[in-house]
Amino acid sequence: MTHPVLYAYNARFTRIANRTFLNMADKGTLYIISAPSGAGKTSLVAALVDKLVRVRISISHTTRAMRPGEKDGVNYHFTDRDSFVRQVEQGRFLEHAQVFGNLYGTSADWVAQTLRTGDDVILEIDWQGATQIRKQLPDSVSIFILPPSLETLAGRLRGRETDDETVIQQRLDGAQEEMSHYGEFDYLVINDDFQRALYELEAIVEARRLVTARQSARQAATLQNLLARR
Repeated sequence: MTHPVLYAYNARFTRIANRTFLNMADKGTLYIISAPSGAGKTSLVAALVDKLVRVRISISHTTRAMRPGEKDGVNYHFTDRDSFVRQVEQGRFLEHAQVFGNLYGTSADWVAQTLRTGDDVILEIDWQGATQIRKQLPDSVSIFILPPSLETLAGRLRGRETDDETVIQQRLDGAQEEMSHYGEFDYLVINDDFQRALYELEAIVEARRLVTARQSARQAATLQNLLARR
């Protein structure tokens, strides 16, 4: 059984993005990373950002209550529902969604400005959000992370000790439907061994940076020197 998720996307931002910076070879790449809750996505992404330079995580805005150990502006930008709705009306979100009664949104301005500097951006959203972002921003790169088994997934969710059993069961009920969409993504990573999964994520990012079009833009001076007639 899946749970209702309501999505909306900033079409104006998409038109501007596609026309200006997202297709430019010397700008950053938007990475969409999806996974069922408990697959280890958050820990892997945090480790990837620590390991690689010029990779930044898009910090979502949410109306969800802050959990123990979380910090505003680090885990999420926590906000009240009225403020969130005002930002929606102002067109401030690239996308926003309602999940389990809570609102989540991605800042359009922040994503645009960060990619324009040449930094890569990681956007952590579920498969339905990823589908819509890929349609609007075809230059983005999508990655799906899976756990090695359902038993491991359940153990990780219960090991957090942050949700009650009702919420955990809701997440497990929807996990198989969510995981069935892995084939819609560009890359698939199985998080069985954490270090191996981290290596695979790093390899994806590094390979993307070596695409000829991006290297040609970033290494223009070197290429000009190499090819100059003597």
